[in-house]
Amino acid sequence: MRTGVFATIFLGLMGMAAVPAQAQSQQPSMSAGQTESSAPMGHTGGMGEMDKPAPPASPLKITFGDKSATWTPATLAALPHTTVTVYNEHTKAKETYSGVPVMELLTRIGVPAKPHGKDFRLYLVCVGSDGYEAVFAMGEIAPYIHDAPTIVADSEDGKALTSEGPLKLISTGDKMPERWVRNLVAIRVLAAD
Repeated sequence: MRTGVFATIFLGLMGMAAVPAQAQSQQPSMSAGQTESSAPMGHTGGMGEMDKPAPPASPLKITFGDKSATWTPATLAALPHTTVTVYNEHTKAKETYSGVPVMELLTRIGVPAKPHGKDFRLYLVCVGSDGYEAVFAMGEIAPYIHDAPTIVADSEDGKALTSEGPLKLISTGDKMPERWVRNLVAIRVLAAD
């Protein structure tokens, strides 16, 4: 089992995993139901991928054990936002995004705000509507440990995101945008064995 978990983490980090994304419901909820669909196509980080239209968007569903919450651009807009400016190595330009810190969304479903001890077994699998996945360790998300914010962006340069879907995961600590997930539809919080 341990080998399988580490293999999944490794493939996610390498940007090669393509596990089906979960279908999403329309309203914010706190339930555990999950349905699967898939259509792996790529992600925002790859050269040429930014020219492809994003697959149809779904609300963002975040799960942690038996808890979950669903977020739409409208429900996210009501939360406090953080603005970040990042250099996108693929577009060779600075880009300014606004969005909600991932940790803010995780704590709403029971993830500890200040993880310690066994909490560091937790990791996130972030999924785009095209099936692309990126993996983050809990220490990369917790702001009291890691000083480079990771946000669920809903706007770029003051305008709503459109061409890459309404929500996009931006990891400001990464030198390359390989783990930026366009058209973000799911974040699964899992625990390594």
